[in-house]
Amino acid sequence: MAPGSMLTFNVDDGYLEAILRGYRSGILTTTDYINLTQCENLEDVRMHLTGTDYGTFLQNEPAPLSTATISEQCTKKLVDEFRFLRSQAVEPLSKFMDYLTYPYMIDNLVLLITGTVHGRDISELIDKCHPLGLFDSMASLCIASTPEELYREIVVDTPLAPYFVECVSLDDLTDVNIEIIRNSLYKAYFADFFAFCNRMGGETAELMSQALAFEADRRAINITLNSFGTELSREERSKLYPSIGLLVPEGTMRLQRADDSTAVGAAIEPYSVYRRLFQSAADNPEKSLEDAFFENEVALCKEMFEHQFNYAIFYAWLRLKEQEVRNVVWIAECISQKQKRRINNFVPIF
Repeated sequence: MAPGSMLTFNVDDGYLEAILRGYRSGILTTTDYINLTQCENLEDVRMHLTGTDYGTFLQNEPAPLSTATISEQCTKKLVDEFRFLRSQAVEPLSKFMDYLTYPYMIDNLVLLITGTVHGRDISELIDKCHPLGLFDSMASLCIASTPEELYREIVVDTPLAPYFVECVSLDDLTDVNIEIIRNSLYKAYFADFFAFCNRMGGETAELMSQALAFEADRRAINITLNSFGTELSREERSKLYPSIGLLVPEGTMRLQRADDSTAVGAAIEPYSVYRRLFQSAADNPEKSLEDAFFENEVALCKEMFEHQFNYAIFYAWLRLKEQEVRNVVWIAECISQKQKRRINNFVPIF
C-alpha cells in the first residue's frame, strides 16, 4: 500500500507529521515581519525574535550582532529540527528526507571541486559547506589534493556517486565546466527523485510531481537566461535541461532556440503560470524573476499543508523555512545597511 494511505500512515509517520505541523505553526507570521521591519537596529531584531518560535537562539551571541551571525543561527535551528525529524524517520520516509538533502550535497561538492581546481585547501572549504549537505565520508575528501583524486573520492565515497558516474567525467573537472557539472547533477537528481516519488504513489506522488516539475522548469529557465553572453552553445544548453517538468518537451525546445530574455518570455508564453511570473517581474522594477519564483514556491508549499497522509509536507516545510531564513536575513541586512526603503522586498509566508 502506498505511503499516504489513511489506513497505515500513522503507524510509522503520524508522530513525525504531528511534530512537523507543530514546527509549521512556529513559522513567522505577517505580524512578526511587520514588527521586524520596524526595528531600528539588530539588537531590536534579536529582542523580537526572542518572542517567536526562535526563542533564545541568539542569547549567547555577543554584541554587536551581525547579519552573518543571524543567518548562521537561523540556519542552525533549521538544520537541528530537520535532523531531529530525520533521526526519528523510518523507511520510506527516511529515504525521502535523504533525497531532500541531495541538492545541498551537490552544491557542497561543486564548491569543493571549484576550490580544488583553484588550489584551495579542502579542509577550509568544508567549513563553508551547508550543514544539510554534509555526509559521513566528507572528511575523507580532505585527502584529495588534485581534481583527479577528488573525483575518485567522490565516485567511491559519496551518496551522489551514481549521479557523478552517469553525468560527469574526469575531463569535466575544469573551471569552465563547473556550472555544467552542477546542472548535470541536478538533472540526474530531479529524474531520480521524481521516479522515487512516483513509485510511492498516492498524494505524495501527486504533490511532489507538481513541486519537482516547478523546480525543474525554474532551473531550465534560469539555465537559459544565464547562458546568454557565455560560450555555452544551444546544443550544450539543451543537454542540461531537466527531463521532467511542464516545459518538457515543447517548452524546452523553444528555450533551446532562445537567444535573449524576450525570446525566453515568448517561449514560456503558452504556460500560464510562468507567463504570469515572468510578467510580474517585468512589471515591477523592485522584483526579480527569482523573487517571483520564490513567491510561487511559497504558494505551492502552503497548499501542501492542506493535505494529510503524505510526505510532501516535509518538503514543503523545508522550503518554507529556507524562505523564512532568507526573509529574516534580508530584513537584518536592510536594517544594518540603513536601507529601510527596500526592507519590504521579501516574500511573506503566513
